[in-house]
Amino acid sequence: MLKNLSVAAVLPASDINRAREFYRDKLGLEPDNPDAADNLMYRCGDGTGFMIYQTGNAGTAKNTQMGWVTNDLEAEMDELRSRGVAFEDYDFPGLKTENGVATMPDGEKAAWFLDTEGNILSINQM
Repeated sequence: MLKNLSVAAVLPASDINRAREFYRDKLGLEPDNPDAADNLMYRCGDGTGFMIYQTGNAGTAKNTQMGWVTNDLEAEMDELRSRGVAFEDYDFPGLKTENGVATMPDGEKAAWFLDTEGNILSINQM
């Protein structure tokens, strides 16, 4: 039933205006509903999208909440770093990053960064 439906992420923000600035200035994204006061709708590739909404619960998740898929992780990271995005480094059992990049046993690569609201976001190269 659900497998043929589109899916979209929903992210919390404690300060929706601060989040709007981050997604615009750092990620180069503009909301589809720029006049909204309590939520922002964004569209990305292949008809996908996500919403950011105002709530006091922002920044409480300790897991990846949303990710993008790319064919060139290094180029995406270079562009984001030039805009001031800092990538996280992890050293957990089964996951270690080098210069912000984790290489999985199957060759997939991934990198993580935080938005201004404490949401953990990723970029993956399959």
